[in-house]
Amino acid sequence: MSCEVVKVVDVAAPFITELKDQISKLEVKPLLVAFLANDDPAAKKYAEWTAKTCADTGLRFELRECARTELEDKIVEANEDDKVNGIMVYYPVFGGTQDGYIQNTVSYRKDVEGLCHKYIYSMYHNIRYLDDAQTEKCILPCTPLAMVKILEHVGVYNKVLAYGNRLHGRTITIINRSEVVGRPLAALLANDGAKVYSVDVDGIMELHRGQGLKLKKHEVFETKVTLDEALKVSDVVITGVPSPNYKVDSSKLKDGVVAVNFSTAKNFNDDIKEKASIYVPSVGKVTVAMLERNLLRLHEYQTKEKL
Repeated sequence: MSCEVVKVVDVAAPFITELKDQISKLEVKPLLVAFLANDDPAAKKYAEWTAKTCADTGLRFELRECARTELEDKIVEANEDDKVNGIMVYYPVFGGTQDGYIQNTVSYRKDVEGLCHKYIYSMYHNIRYLDDAQTEKCILPCTPLAMVKILEHVGVYNKVLAYGNRLHGRTITIINRSEVVGRPLAALLANDGAKVYSVDVDGIMELHRGQGLKLKKHEVFETKVTLDEALKVSDVVITGVPSPNYKVDSSKLKDGVVAVNFSTAKNFNDDIKEKASIYVPSVGKVTVAMLERNLLRLHEYQTKEKL
């Protein structure tokens, strides 16, 4: 079996082209303000990468470094500044629930990461628009959204089916249930019709919608399915374990599986290419493209408010 190794630069390319075209038509370019309140080398590298990508597409980017004790006040200032169109924060800052509080300090009108309560609640309840007229889409978390775009690109989504049902009949295992990526991604895919096995160190949960194709939010179920059993029946396996020591046993996978890795570590062995029909080793460039896309969308909503 031949395996196609997907280059994420190819997935990101049409989004970047569209972004450049839209941004070139704007008199004042949208401003993204990013807050760095930690000494994490990975966060600093991500900030440099984001700055470069924004410059390439024509967006304005400003990195604001501060002590973590000052971060909340700095975010509030940016919330109230009409010149700032989008806000993001490099985590972890304090860790745990306090970082959750910081996420909710960011105004939903400027939250490019889609991590505030309003957007997270809407996503889990399959509420896709901010307004009753359905003119403003909710902002989705960048990495889960990037994963959706990658799965669309490789044909996992069935375009013959109606929007919102295009994963009907698909079984997907996600090995990661973090609140930033794994659990939101499981919700998005289940909301689109898939049966999802959400895996972490505490066990496995099953997510899927009820019977029929009616568009509604997913449900969550306890399950006795083991990881080996889930892998055996999964059309798609997505990994995000932040450890180079964790590897998926390729022999446990279904022939022709679509394998996607979003961890900075490599969770699949090299023999994945002998088992998978499609292998996506990283998603970073698409994640940044989704961040910029979210910024442009928020800028559009803010401009409309001023009219």
